[in-house]
Amino acid sequence: MSGFTIDRRGVLALGAGGAVGLALPAFAQDAATGGDLDGAIDAIVRNFMRAFETPGIAVGIVRAGQAPWLRGYGVRTMGQAAPVDVHTRFGIASNTKAFTAAAIAMLVEEKKLGWDDRLTTHIPEFKMADPAVTQLFTVRDLLVHRSGLPLGAGDLLYFPKSNRSAQDALRALQFLQPVRPFRGGYDYDNILYVVAGVLIARVSGMSWRDFVRTRLVEPIGMDDAVVSLDLLRTDNVAARHARLGPPVRGVGPMQVIRPDESAVIDPGAGINASVTDVAKWLTAQLAGGELPGGKRLWTRASAAEMWSPQVVVSSSDGATDLNPARPVMSGYALGWFVQDYRGRRLISHSGGLSGQVTQTAMIPSAGIGVVVLSNTEDSVSGGIRNAILDRLLDVSPAYDWVGSYVARNKLARENAVAAMGEGGEKRPDGGPSVPLAGYAGRYRDPWYGDIVVSVRGRGRKAALFIDFVPTPQFASVLEPWGTDAFRTRIAPGLGEDAVVTFTVADGRATAVRMKALSPLADFSYDFHHLAFVRVD
Repeated sequence: MSGFTIDRRGVLALGAGGAVGLALPAFAQDAATGGDLDGAIDAIVRNFMRAFETPGIAVGIVRAGQAPWLRGYGVRTMGQAAPVDVHTRFGIASNTKAFTAAAIAMLVEEKKLGWDDRLTTHIPEFKMADPAVTQLFTVRDLLVHRSGLPLGAGDLLYFPKSNRSAQDALRALQFLQPVRPFRGGYDYDNILYVVAGVLIARVSGMSWRDFVRTRLVEPIGMDDAVVSLDLLRTDNVAARHARLGPPVRGVGPMQVIRPDESAVIDPGAGINASVTDVAKWLTAQLAGGELPGGKRLWTRASAAEMWSPQVVVSSSDGATDLNPARPVMSGYALGWFVQDYRGRRLISHSGGLSGQVTQTAMIPSAGIGVVVLSNTEDSVSGGIRNAILDRLLDVSPAYDWVGSYVARNKLARENAVAAMGEGGEKRPDGGPSVPLAGYAGRYRDPWYGDIVVSVRGRGRKAALFIDFVPTPQFASVLEPWGTDAFRTRIAPGLGEDAVVTFTVADGRATAVRMKALSPLADFSYDFHHLAFVRVD
């Protein structure tokens, strides 16, 4: 679709080649003099929070030779007084991936493995769908999103919370079908970072959690941080907020929601940390792995390796009036995105969980790093990041990032509502072609597991129900939604609804395919990767 969404990466995904034909609205900007950093950053954050009704934000700025600039804004939970401060913990989501890459870099330096080792050397049971790819797959390939798997492949194993393990994810890989040749291009995934966590455990003798905690988090002094949501204490934690509709998620009033990620995804998205913690992490990154006391976590050679692009993410003609930060070239390195920004190299990542989006960014040539943590699914953190980078780089004239992001959000939501048709309640033509009992049964997808479709009630009150065995919170009535198709009515805040389409032969259903109902659905609701067949 045109416009943009925020997904599990927290990535601002622009359509139409990265520029949207919009007239930007005018916003009253708080005044801040050029030399007043405090006032300038406060104004940037206040303007975004006002425009997006954002409950809370934390910002950190790292500059060479100076103490970190840290500040919290707003409240941890809407409707409550407890403020966001510099020790409030947020889920940093996919910003965790750089920690996993650093852990592997440290093991490479210890000669326990090599970047280009065949993965089967260390994990013999590793299998991709193509045996030839299995044999070619290296340690490096785990981290760079060039496996050939589609965007978000396998995410329903652990988003939302399920009973699956890392070994389940490892086993599932052989059943996930590629959409491009191996190393033939970029498609973001989380599942291979789960496998990277398995690899770290195999070669180090420590779990991913213990390795990252003892070898990275504690030496860096990230005192507020925990390496998994499961370990998070309830004090001074940012709540999760989202717009749940109607008619679709991403539209409507802000609401408090609960976390929904599984611990199995920890190597790709598990760390919860404060802005104070992440500022220390960026300081270590900018120092090439050296800590303030002189201790080295990794060498400068490893730092360069982790920042070297391995696959092209996008290319364009560069900046436009409506997107002055559009890169000429963007690539993915080892746990980091690398691109040009205002003529400089930008090293960055972003992270999106249900109810929170976070950003980390560094411009090494300027010796600066920025972290923005938000407790909302709205795209506010990306805009704040860009506006702060522009301020630190003395970009003139100042660009209206608030107006740009508000306009793009508005267009994306309008397009989503229009695509749903009449507020999302217009039923497509057609209906069941067989009695409801003909759809009932157990169906199995080889990587996800089983669904069970049943008939409940009698006569005119009879209806189909669906149970997702690995994801019980998806249990729902099935409402007719076209020829041999039905839509779910998952409880608000517990997941995205899906369109469930049956293949019918000889008076009964034999297979099931699905897709997310909403055009704004996060890619981690990868219903479209499921291919169920009847097994009863």
